[in-house]
Amino acid sequence: MPSPKSPDSPIPTVSFVSLGCSKNTVDSERMLGLLAQEGYAIVPDAQPADLVVVNTCGFIDAARRESIGVIEELLERKRAGQVKGVIVAGCLAERQREGLLEQFPEVDHVVGVFGREEIARVADRLIGGLKEQREVFRPAPVQAQDDRARLRITPRHLTYLKVSEGCDRACTFCAIPFMRGKHVTKPIEMVVAEAEELANDGVRELVLVAQDMTYYGLDLYGRPRLAELLRELDRVEGLDWIRILYCYPQYFTDELYESLAGSKKIVPYLDMPLQHINDRLLKRMNRRHTRAETEAIIGRLRETIPNLVLRTTFIVGFPGETEAEFDELVEFVEATRFERLGAFTYSLEPDTPAAKLTGHLPADVIESRRDRLMAAQQPIAFAFNQGMVGKTLDVMIDSPSTEGRNLWIGRTYADAPDVDGVVHLRGGPYYPGEIVPAEIVDTDGYDLIARASESEPPQSRKARPRPRKRPGPSSLVVLDDI
Repeated sequence: MPSPKSPDSPIPTVSFVSLGCSKNTVDSERMLGLLAQEGYAIVPDAQPADLVVVNTCGFIDAARRESIGVIEELLERKRAGQVKGVIVAGCLAERQREGLLEQFPEVDHVVGVFGREEIARVADRLIGGLKEQREVFRPAPVQAQDDRARLRITPRHLTYLKVSEGCDRACTFCAIPFMRGKHVTKPIEMVVAEAEELANDGVRELVLVAQDMTYYGLDLYGRPRLAELLRELDRVEGLDWIRILYCYPQYFTDELYESLAGSKKIVPYLDMPLQHINDRLLKRMNRRHTRAETEAIIGRLRETIPNLVLRTTFIVGFPGETEAEFDELVEFVEATRFERLGAFTYSLEPDTPAAKLTGHLPADVIESRRDRLMAAQQPIAFAFNQGMVGKTLDVMIDSPSTEGRNLWIGRTYADAPDVDGVVHLRGGPYYPGEIVPAEIVDTDGYDLIARASESEPPQSRKARPRPRKRPGPSSLVVLDDI
């Protein structure tokens, strides 16, 4: 078959399935950008295509099962003649390597996490009928990869920006360092240039992600420099909201507290995964912080940042967790009153140190503890939502509602995309990415009900100027079913 770069050949088509976390989403968008630059036509996943790429997740057992299920579905489509080639990329590919081809011999190519820059070359070889080499694995880079020139699959007004890659923490339950390598900071100037590119493409809410956000800069500059990075991003024209996820409870310096509190664009929302609060279990997890240190950080954050919303996640059922230690976690949650909280059941990961620990608990005990922790959190979350009723807040419009005319789905500063609740707003017409002052009139479980308000929100709510004009159609393709 002629090369896809040949002017006489038909335009080759590729569909894409992106699984896993927001950091994986950035990798997917980078691969899509590389394929588009090489002349591939991107088609929705449900349509026939020459090639289909699945960017997999291999973090925990449930994610691996989802990835394997998608691979099996894509291979069924290949057998049915709907696609000609299947490429498996990402974390599961990195974690299982050659074993993935043994499990799925019909897969045409496997591309590890750090082989993403070669995705177009892999596609060219498959289109050209060259199938002798079936895997691409590269060592973790010593310098951060450039994520610019992405083909975004998020809504035009919202996107994620990776400020670093990998992790040095070596938590005993986590396989991320094995899949993603050691922490590598993306230089400040590269992050700012990427943010400017995204803002020029219509992004209004920028969500910063990393494996370990507060570690930012330590490897590259010899000291943490997240505070400086945030000050630089605060100056980027066109952005309205900057949201920060995945802050490990360490390296919270005076400078960082000041940057978080004094920014014009950083919303008062912080995601800080804690995993547990009992000191013995934290040590067993190799978490490098104590309950006292955690409580001091939380206290300082809430003293420093008005209207702060804290999100955290915990692991229940870690090997050796006693009933008393779990009760301590529940009591801590009830006392601290996190506005947003998620709980994960411990997942035994064969290639992690925790797999070798004694005291692994039965699945029914672990699931029961997860349910009890979420039952303790639910009234706290509902009370926080009830406290929003009567307030006027900025709402970022995400999409029209399917429930009727002039109904919209949006979020307040307290709601990160895809993980928190939403706002059901009546008013308009509006467009995705518009920031609308809205009065919260009721709650619906974890969601809010609102109506458009003519009054501007108080300055303490970090109100943003309304746009002077509506953005035009995105210059980048947004794929269906991803």
